[in-house]
Amino acid sequence: MRNNLHVFLGSTVADAAARPLHWVYNQKKLLTYIKGKKDYTFLKKNKSPFYNIKTGKVSGYNDIGQVMFQTLIEGHENIEKRFKKNIINNFGPRSSYWKNYNLRAKYRKVKDWRGIIKGPWIHQNIVEAVRNIIAKKKLTGGKKVNESDGYCAALPYFLYGYGFNNLKKIISTVTVSKISLKYALAKFRLIDLALKGSKDPIREFVFKYKKNSYFKNVIEGIEKVKKLKTKPHSSVVKKLGMACSYPGTFNSSIHSIISSSNYKSAILKTIKAGGCNCSRVNFIGAYFAALKGLNTIPKIWIKKTLASKKILNQK
Repeated sequence: MRNNLHVFLGSTVADAAARPLHWVYNQKKLLTYIKGKKDYTFLKKNKSPFYNIKTGKVSGYNDIGQVMFQTLIEGHENIEKRFKKNIINNFGPRSSYWKNYNLRAKYRKVKDWRGIIKGPWIHQNIVEAVRNIIAKKKLTGGKKVNESDGYCAALPYFLYGYGFNNLKKIISTVTVSKISLKYALAKFRLIDLALKGSKDPIREFVFKYKKNSYFKNVIEGIEKVKKLKTKPHSSVVKKLGMACSYPGTFNSSIHSIISSSNYKSAILKTIKAGGCNCSRVNFIGAYFAALKGLNTIPKIWIKKTLASKKILNQK
């Protein structure tokens, strides 16, 4: 596919596959949902305890990437400016995301509310970005959390061939967290190595950047995960981090990658581990697609992903 968009497809399909089991933190409960199933992707009945969208749709993580993808389809002039405008259109005050955000604010006042939002769930980084864009601030990215939204936003941009220096600008549109920026750039370095034909991008990344002070914590995390390679993935994720935040979400992703032989097994393993599986599969799916090509993504999963047709049409 043109512009290495099979990598974005790998990310998108993985997100949609995991979405019905997004944010299930009780691993025992999750096992009851998937009991007797060999393939528990695209569950027809939503099991996320936070929000409910149609099976086949993507989470807010991947959707910020879809907004960037649409921005690039429209053209390559003033990308940053148009991206911000499209963020407001997709996530801002008139969107279902924002409507549901206001509902959440209302429900937070209700003691022990455990209801499910009908429709998409907006993330903290995007809430802050929307507010900062509307306020016309120079730096629009969120500061409060260290999560994957910046990576997800910049993935299509990276795949269209824009360099690492430009990537920082795009990531910062959504998050200005230094930790988020660092781990996003590490992900892009790994995907870049995979696209360039490395047989073991993780090993090559460690060798290449082991003396680089910027990636010191990233390397230390990878080395820690390597020692846990043979341990069951679900228990490792519980130890390293089930939630959305870095470094846990990155390290748990690395464990899935190094303990899996292909795209399908890695995604299934990640879903089964629970927690914020969508943030992890957005990287894992992209990584395996970069490493092994378009054919590594199960065709039946591609058909079940509503956003896949638009990506496939950009040949």
